Amino acid sequence: MRFLRQSLTGLFLTLLTLALLTMAGQTIREAVQDRMAREARMPAVQERIFSVNVVEARFETVSPVLTAFGQVQSRRMLEIRPAVGGRVMELAPAFVEGGAVTEGQVLLRLDPADAQSALARAENDLTDATAEARDAAQAIQLAREEVAAAEEQAALQERAAARQRDIAARGIGSEAAVELAELSASSARQSILARRQALAQAEARLAQSTTAQTRAEIALAEAERRLEDTVLRARFAGMLSGVTLVEGGLVSANEQLGQLIDPDRLEVAFRVSTGQYLRLLDDAGRLRDLPLRVRLDMFGADMERAGRLSRASAAVAEGQSGRLLYATIADPSGLKPGDFVTVEVQEPPLEQVVRLPGSSMDSSETVLVLGENDRLEVLPVTLMRRQGNDILVRGEALEGREVVVERSPLLGAGIRVSPLRGPDKDDQADAMQTRPDLLELTSERRARLITFVEANDRMPDDVRTRLLTQLQADRVPADVVQRLEQRIGG
Repeated sequence: MRFLRQSLTGLFLTLLTLALLTMAGQTIREAVQDRMAREARMPAVQERIFSVNVVEARFETVSPVLTAFGQVQSRRMLEIRPAVGGRVMELAPAFVEGGAVTEGQVLLRLDPADAQSALARAENDLTDATAEARDAAQAIQLAREEVAAAEEQAALQERAAARQRDIAARGIGSEAAVELAELSASSARQSILARRQALAQAEARLAQSTTAQTRAEIALAEAERRLEDTVLRARFAGMLSGVTLVEGGLVSANEQLGQLIDPDRLEVAFRVSTGQYLRLLDDAGRLRDLPLRVRLDMFGADMERAGRLSRASAAVAEGQSGRLLYATIADPSGLKPGDFVTVEVQEPPLEQVVRLPGSSMDSSETVLVLGENDRLEVLPVTLMRRQGNDILVRGEALEGREVVVERSPLLGAGIRVSPLRGPDKDDQADAMQTRPDLLELTSERRARLITFVEANDRMPDDVRTRLLTQLQADRVPADVVQRLEQRIGG
């Protein structure tokens, strides 16, 4: 009985399982059929809207600033080279590196013994030449008197010969007396020729003595100049550089002993590209007389000086490109030859241009502007200048349009955006001027910066005073702190 009961129970469970599986399969089949019988439904798509920063384009007249880097140099520089060699007997106290000298000041003296001996010999030679010229002048005078005396004697002998011939013609005198008188007249004429030859020799002697005297005078002037060359004087007031000479040393002729630099006549030489150079020319092709600023980074405080363009190089140096320009500095105080400076040239003004951030334009020179329903439109522009992170552009229908500040690959024509309009550009500039970046320094950090400034002997006194005043304030400009810590290495 137990076996039968268990068999029936197993059969019942098996049948119940099969019924449940059949019901499940039927349910799945009906669900699949119902799913396949439904119509396809597309989900509702929502347009994506991007938030962008925009600025309003305004036409204005802007004077672009051309930025270049150059080096300060002196317009008046003299190499100190002695014309003669010798031993240094005396050096001026100011004949040192960085020494200040005045015009005409004695810089050094060389041993003048040899020059003085040469001068004495030249004076003696001139004395001898002068005496010889005097003797030659006296000799020529005597020779002329002797010629005149010989001519008088010849005239007397000619008259005597004529008288003898007249007597002989009357039959009173003899032929021998006539011949004797004629011989005497011939001897007198021969004497005239001899005296004239002596006069010619005297004249030649006078010419030679005059030439010798002139040569002696030239030698004397040269000896005096060589004696003067043993003393070197400053041609103009300035400062000395590259001095290596010591007292007692031997120098040779034309040896460079240093340089004399005029610190009040400085200029800056800087190189620009050919395209930038063309923008600085006027209609006649000449370089414009444009103002500029020369800026030198002085340990956290920029030193600025005004200047003007003066000239351009006549030729392009081998291996170089562009153009080398020169500018005069109005007030060169604080600058030294060799300083590496930043030059900012104010170009002629550009009219009807728009100043935009550089990130608003792509490589094809187009910008995105807001259109109807805040949808973007592509507007071509013409790039006029780059000014740091900004650009100056022109474009048709650009004035008054709102331009996207930052381009992104997600942005393009027809995309709807949500514009974010910031404060006015002038208000931002005023806010930046009235609220500069200031830092509150710790006592250790402040003491470290003050110690560095006080220990730096290369810093001008006015710059050091200004920096110490800024560092002792409660809040210090961030750019000053950054530059000083870069010098320290912190």
